[in-house]
Amino acid sequence: MKDESGGFWQWIIPLAIVASSAWVVWHMPAYILTIAPHENPSMLGKVTALHVSKDLTPDLPGLFGGVADIVDWIALAAIPILFFFGVRTIKVAPMEYEHWRSIDRIALLFGRITMMLIILMTCVMLYEVLVRYVFEAPTLWANELTLWIAGFVFLISGLYAMQQRTHIRIFLLYDLCPRWVQRVFDCIWVTLICVFVFFTVFGSYKQIFITKFYRWEMFGTAFDPPIPATIQPTILIVLVLIALQAVINLISDWNLEPTIHTAADDIDPEEVEALKRTLGEN
Repeated sequence: MKDESGGFWQWIIPLAIVASSAWVVWHMPAYILTIAPHENPSMLGKVTALHVSKDLTPDLPGLFGGVADIVDWIALAAIPILFFFGVRTIKVAPMEYEHWRSIDRIALLFGRITMMLIILMTCVMLYEVLVRYVFEAPTLWANELTLWIAGFVFLISGLYAMQQRTHIRIFLLYDLCPRWVQRVFDCIWVTLICVFVFFTVFGSYKQIFITKFYRWEMFGTAFDPPIPATIQPTILIVLVLIALQAVINLISDWNLEPTIHTAADDIDPEEVEALKRTLGEN
């Protein structure tokens, strides 16, 4: 398969996924009230109050006998559609892992989404610097929004790092072993990852998805974003995806020739050439 990068859709589709997901997350109380409203009156009143205070389209009527309006449902439906086209149209950059397979497109798309989040986070920070130090009108939301986005960047980038094989690994003993022993090591560490993820999810999914997500726990500040209700479930979801990607990596790399790792692996040839040109000019 030919490796290419760039292009209009490589920017637009991940950005559209981020925009649709942001709308869905911000209006999650509307989905909760529509799909699975609380039986407890106090919790029902709390989620209803959150919906009233956070709703960006209060004048639109709800659909399907619930609270979520047509914009909410369009945003929700757009996520899997955009994700499908994003996976189909993803292009692999030359500097990315070369032995990729079609199933790796999912992790690659998450990598592109992470890149969009970094750009948006940077824009929020620059905006806050501008209004704070130039116009002396700081915002109440920029710092918390930056922290919120950074949490997603930290988590989702772990999946991309696993697919790219750029996570922290110690090769001192691994490189000295024959290929069949390396395969044994690979099976052991993938098994340990899967066991860790299984027990982490098994031991905490009720507390996270019922206490945090279903009750839509907020941050409790002036901006009051739903950081606990979103970040903690994302941790479990990304852990499962990382475990699945580790299994995919094990299968994909099973018949590859062993790679000998040296200190030269950390050197970027393009950066070296740029330094040579700079030194040559001077």
